[in-house]
Parts: sequence; structure tokens; C-alpha cells
Amino acid sequence: MTSHRLLLSAAIPALMVLSAMPASAEMLKVVASFTVLADVVKQVGGEHVKVTSLVGANGDPHEFEPSPADAKNLNAAQVTFVSGEGLEGWMDRLITASGYKGKPVTVSEGINTRTMEEDGEKITDPHVWNSPVNVKVWVANIEKALSSADPTDAAAFKANAEKYTRTLDELNAYAHTKFDKLADDRRKVLTSHDAFGYFGREYNVSFLAPLGLSTESEASAADVAKLIEQIKGEHVKAYFFENSNDPRLVKQVAKATGAEPGGELYVESLSDAKGPAPTYEKMFKYNVDQLAAAMAKSS
Repeated sequence: MTSHRLLLSAAIPALMVLSAMPASAEMLKVVASFTVLADVVKQVGGEHVKVTSLVGANGDPHEFEPSPADAKNLNAAQVTFVSGEGLEGWMDRLITASGYKGKPVTVSEGINTRTMEEDGEKITDPHVWNSPVNVKVWVANIEKALSSADPTDAAAFKANAEKYTRTLDELNAYAHTKFDKLADDRRKVLTSHDAFGYFGREYNVSFLAPLGLSTESEASAADVAKLIEQIKGEHVKAYFFENSNDPRLVKQVAKATGAEPGGELYVESLSDAKGPAPTYEKMFKYNVDQLAAAMAKSS
């Protein structure tokens, strides 16, 4: 009997410790719309979040078709993040299909957006992440949302956000050192679609593209002919295609203009773990290095 009492009395403090452990010991279930955003959420959330990306590695967020598994993941999410500005046109349908009761956090809120023309209409360019200056706004919005969902770990989210913001400042400085030394007339390249507007604005680089804002748009024969003339007239020397969409059109334009291949860029999607761009930090640096090398070669 005494030994039973001893065992019980020894077990009570252990049970008290377990019951005193914060509920946040369970990881927060988080869904992000696409891989670039998912990685930034991971950087801020650290070990306290389990992040699922709806669009997978090398996937196109414009043409994404959600599956029943995506609906299930969304339904189970405690916090959901989207970039916004019209990027995730499929999200409302997925929310309805999944029965998700929450409201997604739009991380691009507060960014100084740019407008662009698409089929004669002025629209907001959603590709905000191609400037690390904008991603700093994402980080602040992500930190706020995670701290609200899990106040116990707010200090960890704050520390992670501050650390990652410093990384973003370093990435911005790195890009400026690469491009600022190049002559303005060399900072021109041909890409698949118009996804580098914020990059171009920050580093004074001109991107010419046969497709507009979305990879779903169609380039008319007249638009392509006009672009070919522009590339010849402005002496654009390098072209790039993107990991998440069809390179045939950009190759056709390049062939007609004599532009040389500069390689593949990661614009709307990270690579898989074995590729050159498995995180946002690596993706941005990789793109900067590819673009700067092609421009320097043509000067």
C-alpha cells in the first residue's frame, strides 16, 4: 500500500507539469496559398507552425486547380495566408468547397502596389514578392496574425520576424550592389510574362514579356510582332523562361530577335528541395545572379 502511495505522490508533480504546459506546444496548423508565401510563413513561425502550401513546388498560382486534398487541408487550418491583389482567383471557390469557416489573412495589405495594363484595363500587379522590400510588409502581417492565433508564442514570432527582416534587408542590398553598377541601357531582359514589375521598380530593370500579368492570358500575333520590334529597337540581348510556365512563346520571340538564353528564373514558385531555389532567400539571390550575369555579359 505504502509503495502505491509513493508512486502516486511521485506521479502527481509530473502530471502537474504536463497540465501546466501551454497548449501552444501543439504546432499551429497553417495553410499558405503558394510556396513562396509558405516559406516566409515558416521563417516567421519557426518550430511553432506546421505550414502546408496549396500550390506545390514549380506550380503556377494563376492556373492552379485545387484538389479534394487541398480542401481537406484548408478545412483543418487554424490560420490561412494569401498574398492577395487578385493572385489567388481560385481561393473563394476552394473556401466554399472546403467548408472553411475562417477568413484568410491577406499579407500584401499595406504594400505600395503598382498598376499595369491588362487587355486595356488597369489592374493591380500581384507579384509583390519579387522585391524583398515588399516581403518585409508580408513579415509584419504574418507575425501579427500568428501572434493573434497563438499569443503564448508571440515573443518567438517577434524574434523570428526581426531576424528575417534583417535577411530581407541584406537581400535588397545584395541586389543593389549587382545592378547599380550596370549601365541603364543594359538593364533590359525578355521574360515569359509580366511578373517582375516590383523587381524592375526597385532595381531599375526593364522586363519585356509577350504575356501580361497572368500566364492564363493569350498573346495576340500583333502583340508578339510589336514586342519583337521593341526588342530589336532596344537591343535586348538576353531572354529568360520561368520554372512554372511554358517557355515556347518566349523562345519564339527570342529566335526572331537574336536574344541569347540567360537561363531559368523562379518567379512565382520555389523549386523542390533539390533545385536551386528551395527557399525565398535562395530564389531571390538565384534570380539576381542569373539576371546580373546576363546583363553584364551583354554590356
